[in-house]
Amino acid sequence: MINNLNTDGQNSNILNKNAKYDRQLRLWGNHGQTKLENSRICLINASTAGTEALKSMVLPGVGYFSIIDDNTITKEDVSKNFFLPFESVGQNRAKVASENLCELNQDVIGDYLVENIDRILENKPEYLKSFNLVIATNLKENTYKHLAEYLWNENIPLISIRSFGLIGFLRIITQEHHVVEAHPDNQLPILRLDQPFEELKTFCNSVDLNDMSEAEYSHIPYLIILYKYLELWKSQNDGKIPKNYKEKEAFKHFIKSGVLRNEEAGKFEENFEEAIKNVNSIIVPSQIPVEIKQLFNDEKCLKTDENSDKFWIIVRAIKEFTENEGMGHLPLKGTIPDMVSDSDKYVAIQNVYKSKAQHDVDSVLSRVERILLNINKPFDYINEQEVKLYCKNAYHLKNIRYKSVSQEYDPQTSNLGSLIEENSDSDLIFYILMRAVDLFQLENNRFPGTNIELLHSDGILLKKYLYKLMQENRINITIKEEFIHEM
Repeated sequence: MINNLNTDGQNSNILNKNAKYDRQLRLWGNHGQTKLENSRICLINASTAGTEALKSMVLPGVGYFSIIDDNTITKEDVSKNFFLPFESVGQNRAKVASENLCELNQDVIGDYLVENIDRILENKPEYLKSFNLVIATNLKENTYKHLAEYLWNENIPLISIRSFGLIGFLRIITQEHHVVEAHPDNQLPILRLDQPFEELKTFCNSVDLNDMSEAEYSHIPYLIILYKYLELWKSQNDGKIPKNYKEKEAFKHFIKSGVLRNEEAGKFEENFEEAIKNVNSIIVPSQIPVEIKQLFNDEKCLKTDENSDKFWIIVRAIKEFTENEGMGHLPLKGTIPDMVSDSDKYVAIQNVYKSKAQHDVDSVLSRVERILLNINKPFDYINEQEVKLYCKNAYHLKNIRYKSVSQEYDPQTSNLGSLIEENSDSDLIFYILMRAVDLFQLENNRFPGTNIELLHSDGILLKKYLYKLMQENRINITIKEEFIHEM
């Protein structure tokens, strides 16, 4: 085992890590970094693709990795793998790759096992249970299927990487993948001005636009301006908010009626300009996204038990909150955008949203604890920080389900034919070609083209396997000859 743990003082270590991982901490936060540092990754085969994939986890600070590989390093290996130097020819690939990968990050623990994965699966498959993720590269088809089935049943994610020169594919094999922090592009703030909560109403109603100096008036946060004018609009339009382009343009002109304080200046207050600018993005109906409704109606959400994982327990609690205390609304995120304002008023309205968000978190946490009690799980199985993270991202939660490898390889459950026929220029053509190469290797114990004297006959034989796969999967397209020769 290669152990690179730093033995300096704990406080110094924390400071060093914050400086070292500053850029990625800005992306996924301390909780994301902690999760990465607690992860255990297994790489099967120290190929070029495999070591490069592992490098991308070692650099940001994965906690532990182990490489399983019983192959000896060849000259071909060192010619294409940065982590296998020329002087390592004849040594074990797992050992050398592990040692060199650890040099990239002193915080990471690296290990290796000189063993064949087939023997592990046959004699001691439970060894794989200690890992959070397994990455496998260029496995033989039978080994790949065996490994995928075992990890699927144990609910351990597998990433399979296949590469042939500049052609390859990556396949994620897991029952479910839960997305909590989606980091969507151009995310709009959710301020609920169309259906304001009581605390927001109380605060905004306490602000009197007619009883303040010109300086105070020009520093009212645009959020309050929109609230005030939206309430007036609703009172004149049967309680409805402006929805279409025509109505929103009319609403903007309605706001302009209160903009000019000094007719001679002929200039709008900046905060009113900001309010008008944000009408289209802020004045929108509050509603639950379709994807979240689908999560709420999922069987795993409706029927939680002792086997339910954290994701479905918290989603169930959010669903119950939405249907009860939330009065049809998801938990509030609790953040507001920057805006023209004096510090006191901005902090005051910011605290209104923060307080409401924390109240929603407390309500959801209470429901989580009730669910845990009903399914005989300890209260500390889910903590407040986890609930807060889900509530903060409640509008973007996602569950992705995958097919198993057995479903993928079964023509009755695979929709490969229809996918390829929908787009005959799709890169899926190379996927089916690589499947044909796997069949060739399985039955001939070598890859096509490895013997220059058999190059022509290998091409004919590869076509045979390709046409067999195409027939089984009902693929009715013509694959170019140059693609077949490229393989």
